[in-house]
Amino acid sequence: MPLYLQAGAWGLLGGSALVLGVLVAYFAPLPRRVVAVVMAIGAGVLISAVAFELMDEAYREGGFAAAAGGFLLGALIYTGVNVALARRGAKHRKRSGHEPAESQPKAAGDGGGGSGLAIALGALLDGIPESVVIGISLVGGGGVSLPTVAAVFLSNVPEGLSSTAGMRRAGRSATYIFGVWIAIALLSGLSALLGNLFLADASPLVIAAVNALAAGAILAMIVDTMIPEAFADTHDFAGLVTVAGFLAAFALSKMGG
Repeated sequence: MPLYLQAGAWGLLGGSALVLGVLVAYFAPLPRRVVAVVMAIGAGVLISAVAFELMDEAYREGGFAAAAGGFLLGALIYTGVNVALARRGAKHRKRSGHEPAESQPKAAGDGGGGSGLAIALGALLDGIPESVVIGISLVGGGGVSLPTVAAVFLSNVPEGLSSTAGMRRAGRSATYIFGVWIAIALLSGLSALLGNLFLADASPLVIAAVNALAAGAILAMIVDTMIPEAFADTHDFAGLVTVAGFLAAFALSKMGG
């Protein structure tokens, strides 16, 4: 199988966790604390991937300037788009339970109908850099970054769970909800495929900059959305669970290397 198709398949696997989250929300709701633990583990795994898979590789391939520039630019782009989406109702898109009153759409804003779409767009914003990184990890015939795939999967499950509540409040049907999240899962696979296809012959400097840009966006996403939501239900244990996730990913990356 061509590498770009492999990349697309791995990206689709990570994105499919969104659909899994919706299925769980509909047919087998999980306790909020269990979802928060999954979120904390996912945050730790992603932080490890950012540090040891992305930034370390970006520095090694492109030097400090490319790594630092891409890292800051990725965080800046993510933050700007995320702020705009948060004002449309996607602020707590990774929340595992009910959203606080201050986060719910106001009648004078999007009227409650736009929050479902904002949540979906927010998930797409979260997923694109993650999927591109999955695709890049296969450039040159190397194996896929398993810690990154695992982290993407773990972070997407709670997002799918929360989307169901947000879109139901917006009056969306089950057909609409599943259709939107299946489409986003497919776009995740497409992002990984395109990332691998278009960067297959790119210079090490370009790949380093893209890796760093994705790393900055992912780290900003972790701090803005995942850690606050994990802490909301695990409280004093959030740090310990996140450390466990980090250590597991670190061990996996070293055994894989």
